[in-house]
Amino acid sequence: MATVDSLLVPGAVDLHCTASDWREARRQAGALLEHAGTVSADYTDAMIRSVEDNGPYIVVAPGFAFAHARPSQAVKETSLSWVKLSTPVKFHHESNDPVDLVVACAAKDKSEHIEAMKHLSRLLATKREELDRAETEEQLRQVITGTTEKKTTAATSPVRPASQKPTEPAKDSVASKGKILTVCGNGLGTSLFLKNTLEQVLDEWGWGPYLTVEATDTISAKGRANEADFLLTSGEIAATLGDVGVPVYVIQDFTSTSEIDGALRELYDI
Repeated sequence: MATVDSLLVPGAVDLHCTASDWREARRQAGALLEHAGTVSADYTDAMIRSVEDNGPYIVVAPGFAFAHARPSQAVKETSLSWVKLSTPVKFHHESNDPVDLVVACAAKDKSEHIEAMKHLSRLLATKREELDRAETEEQLRQVITGTTEKKTTAATSPVRPASQKPTEPAKDSVASKGKILTVCGNGLGTSLFLKNTLEQVLDEWGWGPYLTVEATDTISAKGRANEADFLLTSGEIAATLGDVGVPVYVIQDFTSTSEIDGALRELYDI
C-alpha cells in the first residue's frame, strides 16, 4: 500500500524554497520530481496549465496547494515532492491564500496514490504545525510516519453525529439517491482530499453504510450529476460546472471536517 512516506521521493524535499509567484512555486515542485527521474518536464508544464485553465482549485486548505495533473506518459513513476516556501506566495484563491506549502503529485494511474492521499489529508488536518516546523527531510519524515515524540490533535472542530439517516427524509423533501460526488479538474487529486474528509464525517455520523462518495472530474460530473444528491467542490470548479440540475456546494478547506459537517447539515436539512 502506497503511503506519503513511500511516495515522497528521497531528496525531493525543499524546506527553504523561494519563489516569486505561484508558477515558480509549482515549477520548483515539479523540478524536484524531474531531477529524481520520476517525471519529464512535460508533466511540470501540465501542472501549471491545469491552474491556468481551471483557476486555483488546487489550493485545498489554508496555505496549502496540491500540485498535480492527469496521468500521462510524462509520468514515469507515481511520486510526491514537498516544497515549503520561505515566503508565502499568492495563488489568487478567494480564502486560502497565501500559500507556503506545495506538495506535487505525479500519478501513473487513477488508483495507485489513493491511500497516500487519504494519509496526506489527515496529516494536514492533524499535524500541520509539526509539518511546518520540520527543518530537514529526516524531521519531515518523522512527522509523516508518526515517529516524533510529540503528538498533536486535530485542528478542526469535533464532528457531532447526526440524529437521523439520510434514508429518512422530511415530508417536504425527496428521497436520497445514496450518492455524493466530489469534483475537481481531473478527478484524481483535490477531489480525493474532499472525498476522504467527507467520508470521515459520514462515518462519524454513522451514515457511511448509506451513502457512496465518488471523486470525479468536471466533464464526468456534468454527465453524472443526476445520479447524486449534490456535488461538493471548489469555487473555481463550481463556476466551470454551472447548473447541473442538483446543488453544487463550495467547500473552502478540503481538510476541515467541521466545514463539511456544516455543509451536510445544511444540504440534508439536519
